[in-house]
Amino acid sequence: MQRPAARAEADLFALESAALAQARAAHDDAQADTRAALAALINHYERLMRESRRLIRRSDRAELDMNQMNRQLHELAQQLEYRATHDTLTGALNRGAIIECATRALAQGDLALIVLDIDHFKWVNDDFGHPAGDMVIQTVVACLQRLLGAQASIGRVGGEEFSVVWPTSELAEALTVAQSICDAIADQVFAAPINRQITASVGVSWAACGSSFESIYSHADEALYAAKRAGRNCVRSHVGEELNPLLFAAA
Repeated sequence: MQRPAARAEADLFALESAALAQARAAHDDAQADTRAALAALINHYERLMRESRRLIRRSDRAELDMNQMNRQLHELAQQLEYRATHDTLTGALNRGAIIECATRALAQGDLALIVLDIDHFKWVNDDFGHPAGDMVIQTVVACLQRLLGAQASIGRVGGEEFSVVWPTSELAEALTVAQSICDAIADQVFAAPINRQITASVGVSWAACGSSFESIYSHADEALYAAKRAGRNCVRSHVGEELNPLLFAAA
């Protein structure tokens, strides 16, 4: 049984094959009308060339379409990956992505985890509405991005709670960074209708390479709530099993 591909190929060149056979027969027969056979061969060869060009153009168009589709699929995959790992409101990493980032960093070296929570954020939503609250959140993230640059990985892990992954072997460095975050937010001017100072409470935890994310996050969270109990708009730290009631000043 002849395969479909073989039939298609035979059908495509059937007329040319017949014309070629006729030309060969005329060539072998000295009495034959070679001009007629040659004319038929030329006509069929020209048809073959036209058909080949048409198929090539169709193939080129198909290749262009395929390349464009591949580009679109690649762009779509990038967009889906971005949406899966980033917060839609701020563009910061989402909770899952910041956990993955911190876990990966802990496998490679020492790490400080800085968590912060906007103080009295409910008042902002109650007094000015949720659009104003969204603006405050976006402004805080923009402030963090300007202040910390590429070294930090910034994530929004809750409504008004954020985490900063800061690779460092020095607690003093992490505390300096945390205090600069606290000061920058307190000094930030927010657009209308916000007419009050916005502050944040900050907790810091430091862990050595190989530690678990659960441990460093739990300690940072404890430090954050210690900062809230201390009156907010301040920094507290937790290292190992020790929750430090006072801010460690960098040397």
